[in-house]
Amino acid sequence: MDVALVIRERLLELGLEQRDLARAARVTESYISQLLTGKKASPAPDRTDIYDRMDRFLKLPAGELARVAELARKEELKRKLGDRFEPLLPDVRELILRTCRAEQAKQVRAIIERQSFGELERLVVRKLLDVVGLAVDTLHLTDKHVEMLGTRIESWDVDLATFALEIVLRRGAQRVRRFEFVERDAEEQPGLRRFLADPSLSGAATPYELEFLTGLRFQGRRPTALYYYRELQNLRDPLHFESDA
Repeated sequence: MDVALVIRERLLELGLEQRDLARAARVTESYISQLLTGKKASPAPDRTDIYDRMDRFLKLPAGELARVAELARKEELKRKLGDRFEPLLPDVRELILRTCRAEQAKQVRAIIERQSFGELERLVVRKLLDVVGLAVDTLHLTDKHVEMLGTRIESWDVDLATFALEIVLRRGAQRVRRFEFVERDAEEQPGLRRFLADPSLSGAATPYELEFLTGLRFQGRRPTALYYYRELQNLRDPLHFESDA
């Protein structure tokens, strides 16, 4: 079951029209139409402003549509990842939390435990491996790799607004390494900065999605914040990608 199906069934049961839902949710009728026909991806589960208004209008339990959206998102990720998705070694999470800057450890733990597919966890591990020089991906980590990381990494820090990472090694000529995932030159990409500053547009973006968006190049053209929002929806829409089957 997905969000569109739940909404269509409730509209039918209550004898309501799409335009009525659009008005209650404070969006355009075109948006609702595209959502219900699958032309537009369902809003991210933490777009609670939209889902809460829809729940109330459709007389659903509070949080119902967000719950359905989250379940659908997990199923879609499982379908895309298939056998490629495997849990990381238990010691990896312990290493990440142990070496994280103390002031952020509690917040980072909450994020990692909430993310079903470990987006932040895997992002950090990939960069730790890069810095240490271990040529292995996160799916093939061994206890030996984790031990080597523990002997080389002193601490790491993340800016949760931009996912910029700063990693401090225990020793080495280049002891501090920093990785940026957000374009910081406002003169070059002001639209990206406005997109990131507006939670209604970028609030649900994952580290992987931010890395993709910030890697886009436009040969002198300057996209707007709305462009980045639409690109994010395109990235999430399964209709835009061919199946491996």
